[in-house]
Amino acid sequence: MSTSTQPLEHLSFDRPDEVREGDNWRLELVNLAGGAQVGRITVQPGWRWSKDVKPVAGTELCMAPHQQYQISGHIHVVMADGTELDAGPGEITSLPPGHDAWVVGDEPVVAIDWQGASVWAREQEG
Repeated sequence: MSTSTQPLEHLSFDRPDEVREGDNWRLELVNLAGGAQVGRITVQPGWRWSKDVKPVAGTELCMAPHQQYQISGHIHVVMADGTELDAGPGEITSLPPGHDAWVVGDEPVVAIDWQGASVWAREQEG
């Protein structure tokens, strides 16, 4: 018998709690009990953070930290210090704040993000 106060949850990206989108990107968020959010980020070929999301975020680089599992496509990430990586399907990345990223190739990138999705592509206040 469980004594956990954590509720049993069953959520789906087919019914997101919040959606943010631009011309060639979409973020779907689901809310978990306790305030956590998990996001599915989909970015299309030709997408680049500094071109497509920077105007929304209002920062020079993406300042959202990410821990994510990539489902499809290929993405290239460059950190402010010049460190780079390429990620593809089945890979997990942990990206600290201060990066740019873009889709490589002609396949959409789909990633499940359980750390920074809640602040990704959110308009800055003030």
